[in-house]
Amino acid sequence: MTGGPYERFSKLEKHMRRLPDYAQRAQRTARAVRSYTDSARSRTSSAEPGATDGQPSSRSAMAAVNPVVADVRDKWSRWNEPAAKHERRKRRTSRALTLWIVLTLLSVLYAVAGYTGITGGIDGWQGAFGGVVAAVLFGVLGVRSGVRLYQLSRTPVPESPPRPPSLPRAGSAARAPMERLGRCEATMRDLLAQLALPHGTSGSASVPTMSVEQTRTTAAEAASALRALAARVESVERARTSAPEAERPALDTAVAGLRGQLDDGVEEYASLVAAAGQAVAATSDGTTAKEALTDATDRLAGLASALRDLSSR
Repeated sequence: MTGGPYERFSKLEKHMRRLPDYAQRAQRTARAVRSYTDSARSRTSSAEPGATDGQPSSRSAMAAVNPVVADVRDKWSRWNEPAAKHERRKRRTSRALTLWIVLTLLSVLYAVAGYTGITGGIDGWQGAFGGVVAAVLFGVLGVRSGVRLYQLSRTPVPESPPRPPSLPRAGSAARAPMERLGRCEATMRDLLAQLALPHGTSGSASVPTMSVEQTRTTAAEAASALRALAARVESVERARTSAPEAERPALDTAVAGLRGQLDDGVEEYASLVAAAGQAVAATSDGTTAKEALTDATDRLAGLASALRDLSSR
């Protein structure tokens, strides 16, 4: 058995010298896997849906996979939210505090048993010494956990960032307008934040706070109404998929009409964004830009009301 450690050390040194070879093999394997997946993807995209009887098409397979991917993505985003992380820290600290309290009590019982000689052997303080040391150690850890839990309880829960609304499925007629609406909403949030800041030497906002809040509320209502309209588009599209062939032209016409309303609504929302941008760019004499913002807000409010009335029919 002599020389065993040296033999193991020599084997370890040999493997360390061969690490570059292992890395090259891993790179070759990764390139082979990438080329295989690229070729498989190209074959899948070039194949026509439903070309083989009894076999699901690639489009239907992707439609089945997309909800799973979206569900995993939503769970991952919820897991990484600041509020969820804060709650997990509190839960872990509470469990640790419970553990240290239980161990402290058991150590105290062990110290009492050692002091009275129940455990056998040495009694008195010598018998209780081990239990006392363990009780002090676990007690200190319990106090630290208790202080940590108190601090976490007093700390305000971090606000989670607003989650972007889910987009319509890929290939839907409502997908492109909703993507544009999402970009417009992000721009509108930035512009309204700029309008609420003090401007000039007077220290007041470039646009009255009431007007900014009215614009923000109207934009939110209009975006909600447009998303409800996009949901109607998706519903009609799903109905068209399962409808008889003779009924599909009428449903196509309905989808085209709803898509036109959706495009007009997003265009009005973009006009409000443009008016907000003009108000931000305006100097001290920004009366015209403020009036344009008010007019665009009124038009968008009317559009949101019309869309709500249409959805309630």
